Amino acid sequence: MVRIGLTGGIGAGKSTVASRLRDLGATIIDADRLAREVVEPGTPGLAAVIEAFGPGVLLADGRLDRATLGKIVFGDAEQRERLNGILHPLIGERTRALVQEAAESVAGEVVLVHDVPLLVENGLAAGYPMVVVVYAPEAERVRRLVDDRGMNREDALARIRAQAGDEERRAVADVWIDNSGSREATEKQVDDAWRAQIEPLRHLAEGKGGGPGSDPVGGSEPGPLRGFRAGERG
Repeated sequence: MVRIGLTGGIGAGKSTVASRLRDLGATIIDADRLAREVVEPGTPGLAAVIEAFGPGVLLADGRLDRATLGKIVFGDAEQRERLNGILHPLIGERTRALVQEAAESVAGEVVLVHDVPLLVENGLAAGYPMVVVVYAPEAERVRRLVDDRGMNREDALARIRAQAGDEERRAVADVWIDNSGSREATEKQVDDAWRAQIEPLRHLAEGKGGGPGSDPVGGSEPGPLRGFRAGERG
């Protein structure tokens, strides 16, 4: 099994690349999705969040009000670390379980892609034998956030600039996907990288840090904080 880190800033189009990798046969572990799962109604995660931040972080139907919690932790390092302390262990435990399931289900032949929004910000690149970075210029990302997600320009810029910059991502990228053009052009880059770089890496995974024993995600910042700190999905 080979484990790959996938990342990119808000509005870059990481979801498009993850979808194409899934089409090509990869198994995707989405940090944002797991982070939502561990705070679903009735979970120990949600109970701990309520205890720490109060019932005001709930919606009327009992679900977590991510926007309200985001206002509490955005720009407040102490509160952010408080939330991290609750969610990190839960997300890490769920991630390890999914990795084990994937390894057992396909006899170790899987390409496992960890969709980790804050991979660069949290210094996790060294935990993966390959890092795929999705890029789009800032102006295009702002346009997408404003036109497609209804953000105002100032909020979009603030969320973009709260994340790592392009040069920081370039420094850790083994595969650089330019998603500034058409979907077809992006998917062709993913297809080329799959054939030339990802598939060959599968045969070298053992002993390269990509086997089932490695745990680069266990210490990552949870997906909700990405929404709280820097917007919605990439």
